[in-house]
Amino acid sequence: MPWAAAVVAIAAGLFLRALTARRYARARSPRLEVGPDGIIVGAGAIDLPGAPGTRRPAALLLHGFGDTPQTLAHLAAHLHDRGWAVRVPLLPGHGRTLREWARTRAADWLSAAHEELAALRRQHDAVALVGLSMGGALATVLAAREPSPGASGPERDGHSARIVALALVAPYLAMAWWIRALAGLHHVIAPIVPYATGGDRPSILDPDARSRNLAYGVTTPRLVNELAHVVRAARAALPSVGVPALLVQSRHDNRIPPAVAEWAFARLGSADKRLVWIDRGGHVITVDRGREEVAACVGDWLDGHLAVRG
Repeated sequence: MPWAAAVVAIAAGLFLRALTARRYARARSPRLEVGPDGIIVGAGAIDLPGAPGTRRPAALLLHGFGDTPQTLAHLAAHLHDRGWAVRVPLLPGHGRTLREWARTRAADWLSAAHEELAALRRQHDAVALVGLSMGGALATVLAAREPSPGASGPERDGHSARIVALALVAPYLAMAWWIRALAGLHHVIAPIVPYATGGDRPSILDPDARSRNLAYGVTTPRLVNELAHVVRAARAALPSVGVPALLVQSRHDNRIPPAVAEWAFARLGSADKRLVWIDRGGHVITVDRGREEVAACVGDWLDGHLAVRG
C-alpha cells in the first residue's frame, strides 16, 4: 500500500538522521572537549589589550564559518607585538557544542561583530578591521557602513574612532552554484541529512596546524543557507567600502578560486586598495604555510594607514 511505503520511507529517513548525528558527535567529542563554560577548550575569545590608561589603536579580528579565534591567534599576537590592542571574539554558536552550532543564525554573527566594533570605537582612537573567510564577509559589511576617508559630517554612531584600514584574508565572497542550490533546499535536505562535511580537500595544508584546529568540520544544510545570507550581503556591500582595503589570498585556496578574489578586488569601492597573493597554504592561511608572510603583510598595511591617519 502507498501509505505503508511512505511510513517505511519516513522511518528510514529518521533512522539515517539519528545515525548521522550520532556518528558526528562521537567522532568529534573526544578531540574537542567542551569546558564548564560551554566553550571548546582553547576556542574562547582572544583579548590582547593595551597598557592600562592608554588608547592605542585597536584591531578587531573576525574568524570564519564554523571556526574559532584559534585560527587568528598567530596574527593577533603579531599585531599586538606591533603595538595594537587586539580583540578576537568568538562568534555566536561557534566553538561550542554541535547543538549550539546548529541553532545559530547569520543575523547573530553580524550583530555580534557590529557590537564588538562599536565597543572598540568607544574605547580607542583608531580601529582596524581584519576578517578571515566568513569573517572577511562580515568585515566587508561593517566597513561599507563607514564614511570614506576625508568625508565631512559627524562620525557614524556618535563614536570618535574611525576605521583606518580593512584587511580581508581569504574572504568568503562566493559560493559554488551547487552549494547555493543545496542551501536553498535546506528544508528538504535537513530532515534526512542533519550534518554535512566541507569536502575532502583540507582548508589547512600543514598537517601539524590542521591537527590543532578546533573546528568541528561539519555543518548543517540550514547553516549553509545562513552563510549564503552573509555572502549575499557582503557582495552587495563591496562597492560601498571606502576605507583602505587589503585583500590577501592564497593561490591554493580550496574554497575561493583566484578568479573570485580578483572579481571581489575589482568590486571593492576603496580608492586605496591592494591585492596580495600568497603562494603557500590553503584557505585558512593565517595558521597554514605562509602564515608569517600573511601576518607581516596585514601588519604593514594596518601600520601604514595608521601612520597616514596620524
